[in-house]
Amino acid sequence: MQIADTLGAEAEQVIKTAGLTAAQYNVLRILRGAGGDGLACREIGERMISRDPDITRLLDRMEKRSLITRERQSDDRRVVKTSVTPEGLELLKTLDRPVSALHKRQFQGMAPAKLKILTAMLEEIRSRHAGRKVDCDVPGSAINKSKQNDSK
Repeated sequence: MQIADTLGAEAEQVIKTAGLTAAQYNVLRILRGAGGDGLACREIGERMISRDPDITRLLDRMEKRSLITRERQSDDRRVVKTSVTPEGLELLKTLDRPVSALHKRQFQGMAPAKLKILTAMLEEIRSRHAGRKVDCDVPGSAINKSKQNDSK
């Protein structure tokens, strides 16, 4: 845990230079990888490195900064697709080199074979923990109102 915390703190320092949190950076990378179709909130949450207990508010803050857009789907009004904006892509682009350089420094001196083994082991652990639940309520939605009524 201490090693992960140290590596993560170093990455956060680089990411912070662009005015982003680690979670916001992670969302932008996820959406860039998803392409133009975007992803539903649940899908973003499932792909996050660290679980954010309130992904909806995280996306709200990012939308206010014009880093992402959200659009309710016409074929299924319950689904809201999130996409990265050109502004979000440009911000990510400014971080690509610094983050890559950081990772090279963090793992310098490790033999490529050992890095492959480490990656495979971490991927195995990640796959065992896939499918965790994520809270993706959209404020003001009929789903939220139904949940509120059920809890009374």
